[in-house]
Amino acid sequence: MRYLVLALWLVLGLASVGEQAFAGTPVQRLTAESMHECSLGRQAQSRADRVQHFASGQALGEQAVAADESSPDAHFALFCNLGEQLRVDGESLSSLFGFRRMMKELNRTLELAPDHLDALSAKGTVLVRVPGFMGGDKEKGELLLRQVITREPAAVNARLSLAKSYCAGGRHEEAVAIATKALDLAQELQRVDFIPEARQVLAQLRAQSAKGN
Repeated sequence: MRYLVLALWLVLGLASVGEQAFAGTPVQRLTAESMHECSLGRQAQSRADRVQHFASGQALGEQAVAADESSPDAHFALFCNLGEQLRVDGESLSSLFGFRRMMKELNRTLELAPDHLDALSAKGTVLVRVPGFMGGDKEKGELLLRQVITREPAAVNARLSLAKSYCAGGRHEEAVAIATKALDLAQELQRVDFIPEARQVLAQLRAQSAKGN
């Protein structure tokens, strides 16, 4: 089960949702609100608050999918909240079921929108983190993450995931450089939901780099 937990550190790092994003069609509003709850949950300090935000986000995402099953953003919003809930609960008995449901929403997003950058970033993260018997593919995952970074230079998630993968493969200096850029971007873009994690990842990679040298 520990592989499931590793796979669930799925940071999105591309689009931020503001209050103005709640305009639009009912499905668009539900989707934006669902993503907003996912973002608020990542910023929450207490476990209870995180669970509440992600549960609300899941409910909104399910409503959006029910209203328009063909909306890739609706599926992705649901994926976001499902994945973050699994991160909160850790190695629970329901993790395998939850992981499969989460992946169903991610894969459906990419079926509907193969170029969906948030989903590609999350997919790359999964591929580099899970073992082969669960569908992992480190080489393919790193390729996806590099492609996301090329297409969206401001992507924080893809940089952090790629940095961790590089460090695990012994490429410590490259990993630290990529994580440093991710933190710089998170601060520049005021991504308060990702700044703490970016700092933590960078500190861990620097420590591992020092040991490796």
